[in-house]
Amino acid sequence: MGDNGPANHSHGPEDLDQAAAVFASVRPRLFGIAYRMLGSSTEAEDLVQDVWMRWQTCDRSTVADPAAYLATATTRLAINALQSARVRRETYIGPWLPEPVDTSADPHLGAERGEALGFAVLLLLERLSPTERAAYVLREAFDYPYRQIADIIQATEAAVRQLVSRARKHLVSERRAPVTAAEQRRLLTAFVAAARAGDLAALEEILAADVISYADGGGAVRASRFPVVGAFRVAKYVRAFADRFWAGVEVEWADMNGQTAALLRHDGEVFTVLTVNASDQGIDQVLWMMNPAKITAARPT
Repeated sequence: MGDNGPANHSHGPEDLDQAAAVFASVRPRLFGIAYRMLGSSTEAEDLVQDVWMRWQTCDRSTVADPAAYLATATTRLAINALQSARVRRETYIGPWLPEPVDTSADPHLGAERGEALGFAVLLLLERLSPTERAAYVLREAFDYPYRQIADIIQATEAAVRQLVSRARKHLVSERRAPVTAAEQRRLLTAFVAAARAGDLAALEEILAADVISYADGGGAVRASRFPVVGAFRVAKYVRAFADRFWAGVEVEWADMNGQTAALLRHDGEVFTVLTVNASDQGIDQVLWMMNPAKITAARPT
């Protein structure tokens, strides 16, 4: 790995091996924090790599609790990254959707629980301030004590409690109670079958009255640049392109972000990750992830 400049002059190779071992043990958690903060696995990977570079070159002899130090570095970098990502997203072409991550191997993705991983929640987290989002993620997904969150985001404990409480209220007021995983899967399967057949009646039957369909093509592929709203409109929209869109498409089921998603393949290549969010009123959201740069997790390398 070589010498990393003057700050590292006293660190021998054994020391760097030790640093690498410590980092590897907490890496899944760091990625889990960064992903929930940014909604992008590509950006989360880059950020975790940045934390690793810092960890190699910092004076580790002064770090009493490496896991806490690394989680703090990750969260603070993620808050900064989110602020600049917001600016970039203002010029994003069409709706922006979170980048799917494969949760079949790690259902909780670095956390004790799968909180703040589902697409519906990630979309709502976009509306929080970066600091609110950090407080919510650290508390709800990773169960950090309020005092530690206060240290990480440089706020008082009372302020952190307020941030988490505000974020919770916001998410509860904006979101209907989700259906079970089995019911979500059933509705997605029914949606794919009805969409493929262009069956208007079958589509309308499973869509909530105020359903919204979002297609994220990022300007790289043809996709609707505006959300389509309402059961009849969404059903008509889906039926309109049924013949072209579904011709020669193979469907494979996958576990993305803790929920069932359909990987749509054409000539063996995944070109869309499709999933739905649903409540007792039916499908509330249809999410078409079509931006090639954002569906790499669904493409086995």
